[in-house]
Amino acid sequence: MLEAIREKHRRTWWSFLIRGVLAIVVGILILIWPLDSLAVLALAVAVWALVSGVAEIAQSIQVRSVLPSWWVSLAGGLISCAFGLAALYWYPLLSLAFVIAWTILWLFTTGLLGVYSALRMRRHGLPWGWLCTWGAFSILASAIVAVQPPASLVALLVGLSLFAIASGTSLLIGAWHIRSFAARLTAVVHPSPSR
Repeated sequence: MLEAIREKHRRTWWSFLIRGVLAIVVGILILIWPLDSLAVLALAVAVWALVSGVAEIAQSIQVRSVLPSWWVSLAGGLISCAFGLAALYWYPLLSLAFVIAWTILWLFTTGLLGVYSALRMRRHGLPWGWLCTWGAFSILASAIVAVQPPASLVALLVGLSLFAIASGTSLLIGAWHIRSFAARLTAVVHPSPSR
């Protein structure tokens, strides 16, 4: 029983350690080679669209006998594949334009929903100021992204890099805690003889 627990801790420790180191390395590489990182991001968007589209097409074909609206999924898959192929053909411009457009849409929509929710909260006498401020800030950020796409891509890369480094550091801290727990567990189960 103890050996099974130690083996599970060992595997978990290694998993956290490797993932943490890889995340930190990726974060640092993004900062060292931002243009190459941008190219990889553009390629990832194109490949993701292709793979997602193929999977959606396959799923729609599998469910066509039981789901009358299977063609909606098929159409979505075809559109995704078409975008992926176009993104590869017009690499990297179309993928990067998609990243910018998606960021603008995401910031604007979440900002609008935040302001709307804040106004509803105000009507019910609930604290609403921070949510409204955050929503307005998000809408403003979407306008900045629309006006300054190159700077927005740089900010996105820096954000991805910092996120990778922070998550890698968290994983390494988790690995250290797992390792120290395993050592304490061994000391409790097999205490060293007192002298």
